[in-house]
Amino acid sequence: MPNESFQLKPLPKKHKGPKVSQSSQLPTMTVIQQLIEKKKRKKRKRKSSLLNADACISSTPSKLVKLDTSAPGSPGIVKRRKSFSDLPSPGLSSAPHPGNSLNCSNSHVNEDAEGDDLSIKKALLLEERKSLPVYSIRWSLVRAVKDNDSVIMMGETGCGKTTQIPQFLHDAGFTKRAMIGVTQPRRVAAVTIASRVSMEMGVNVGGLVGYSVRFDDTTSDATKIKYLTDGMLLREALSDPLLRRYRVIILDEAHERTVNTDILFGIVKLAQQQRKKMNGSPLKVVVMSATMNVDQFSKYFGNAPVYMLQGRQHPIKTMYAVTRQEDYIFATLVTVFQIHQSSEPGDILVFCTGQEEIESAVKATRETRLQLPPGEQSIVAYPLYSALPSDMQLKVFQPAPEGTRKVIFATNIAETSITIPGIKFVIDTGMVKEKLFHPKIGIEMLKVQKVSKAQAWQRAGRAGRECSGVCYRLFTKQEFDKMKDFTVPEIQRCSLSGVVLQMLAIGITDIFGFDFMDKPSQHHIVEAMTRLHQFRALQKADTIQLSPLGKQMARFPLEPRFSKIILAAHELGCTEEVLTIISMLSGDSVLFYSDKNRDLRNETWKKFQSNEGDHVTLLNIFRAFKGVKGNKEWCKENFVNRKNMIKVLDIRRQLSQLCAAADIALKSCGKDTTTVRKCMIAGLFTNVAELQKEGHYTTVESRKQVYIHPSSSLFSSSPSCVIYTEMVETTKCYIKNLSVVDTDWLVDMEPQYFKSKRLAAHNS
Repeated sequence: MPNESFQLKPLPKKHKGPKVSQSSQLPTMTVIQQLIEKKKRKKRKRKSSLLNADACISSTPSKLVKLDTSAPGSPGIVKRRKSFSDLPSPGLSSAPHPGNSLNCSNSHVNEDAEGDDLSIKKALLLEERKSLPVYSIRWSLVRAVKDNDSVIMMGETGCGKTTQIPQFLHDAGFTKRAMIGVTQPRRVAAVTIASRVSMEMGVNVGGLVGYSVRFDDTTSDATKIKYLTDGMLLREALSDPLLRRYRVIILDEAHERTVNTDILFGIVKLAQQQRKKMNGSPLKVVVMSATMNVDQFSKYFGNAPVYMLQGRQHPIKTMYAVTRQEDYIFATLVTVFQIHQSSEPGDILVFCTGQEEIESAVKATRETRLQLPPGEQSIVAYPLYSALPSDMQLKVFQPAPEGTRKVIFATNIAETSITIPGIKFVIDTGMVKEKLFHPKIGIEMLKVQKVSKAQAWQRAGRAGRECSGVCYRLFTKQEFDKMKDFTVPEIQRCSLSGVVLQMLAIGITDIFGFDFMDKPSQHHIVEAMTRLHQFRALQKADTIQLSPLGKQMARFPLEPRFSKIILAAHELGCTEEVLTIISMLSGDSVLFYSDKNRDLRNETWKKFQSNEGDHVTLLNIFRAFKGVKGNKEWCKENFVNRKNMIKVLDIRRQLSQLCAAADIALKSCGKDTTTVRKCMIAGLFTNVAELQKEGHYTTVESRKQVYIHPSSSLFSSSPSCVIYTEMVETTKCYIKNLSVVDTDWLVDMEPQYFKSKRLAAHNS
């Protein structure tokens, strides 16, 4: 990739730069689209022929047989079929149609048309598959898996490894007695890829191809290729540590190194070794990524062979900032319009750190556009982040109006999980929001960090998917050289209490001796054990055996603190309300936080807000949604995300089923929300903050200075004591999803913990 530097210039108010041409959309006409257009032209021609045929029927019926599309050698469908001779059309016959030709000619044409559509759809998909770089070496890949226990495959984005390799292995007979499991770090990837593969194989999702993500499983007894999140495979290992249902496990996007993925590396490796010792069916392991430390992965999996798969990457020019950018958000905006006013047509992808940052950038772009001369306003901005409703996400994949440039502000979801057509320019802020855990003070928070070199190259690669592109890095070459080569694995920077709970439930008791690819610090493991002891999930402080309570907590696919809250709700008689709140916290945001109509939105939400805090506010939203039976208009008027609310209902249903299986009765406390807030303490007692006379809050556990987040229903009030669900560090350290609590409740609910803590209000 050629490297150059660029200087940011102020936005000229009346700059008459080059206008975006009418053909500003990148040429995205693929072979498939060309075939579709060809099909449409032929369809129109055939329709014209049929109209002429009708005229012939009315005047000279004897000519009808010559025009019957089912006759051998007839024009139209049969000729089209020959162009896809390797894939015959279902439902098409070369024999003359029986019966009265005049009466059945029209219906037969419709049947042929449907068969033709199926044939062409299959053929087009096959043509697209054949165009992928991995297709030409498919048998070499299959042979590599057959000949080795483990294989490392590093393939450039777009080479087809995720969708094609499972199909190659299925065709080669690897699924005769067991499944192929393909793990993904993100649920959106597992769902969309499974849908794509099922379409390519001509089956419905849930049959031969299915997916399994938290609270959503479409697999069946017929499923042979299963896409699932790493967390779901980890949960399967609870009941089947040897993973007997699988013949092949493909660990995809391995470079992301989530906590669950790193645990899976060890569990899959152990299952592979144990199955080999037992002379059972061997477990094949395939590790795939677009960018990873291949030497480290190869060594970990017994010096596994490494295969480099070429992609379809086009040349990319990399541009570095001349000077360090203190305000990268402003620099992003300047760069967007610098590209728009002086560069050739093509869409722009901007990598940001989170939802709030993205929405602000989208708003600023739309406002700045209006300040440009009329001929230069042809630019539209769209947000993209995981919590965005699917209908709004789809907008980024749709072509912009003719002569208009599209700019997409996205989180790192656009790095690997999805591919956006039309991108020619990438703007990399060089920042990402990551979870960080401080074991000495017991705090986990989201914090904006610099990306690694591997991440930066991955982002740059999005500019070269369809044609040559340009990546603008809003950091200097010197800053890039100082970045870490690879992202620090999540397991070395996140809380491990949930991981340790799952490992103990599986039967792995030697946590310190577990075969981690990158071992977490001893501080991290000790803190996790301490936290589980505080939750009373361990039998004794000096043992690593789960208590009966700990075993119950492990049954739920939730963070330990949320599982603990549900079990406490059983004792306090408010499981109905708590299941609702936990479901709301476990899903994506149910509210629209777009800057559009902000004042109206905030005014509308006031009717849901509670002075007791955000947890009760979420409960109010859920009750109101159920009260109108999920009415679409109501959701629109109240800025409520209906799709995410329906997902919450599904999560709640599944949690209710797990409660029933654990003999946890579903009880309601009605309007007694005080009991609900007391119950939340059971899992959030380590997340307590008290108001200080200076106006900020201080956490009880670590004495850290924090502030109530602007999105909270308590932002304008100043309760003396709160519990919080999440901590985020941006310009300040904010706490989110709060409940107002009484310090006496804290001591009543968790006396052992709080007898050693200094509570200002309680001790005054």
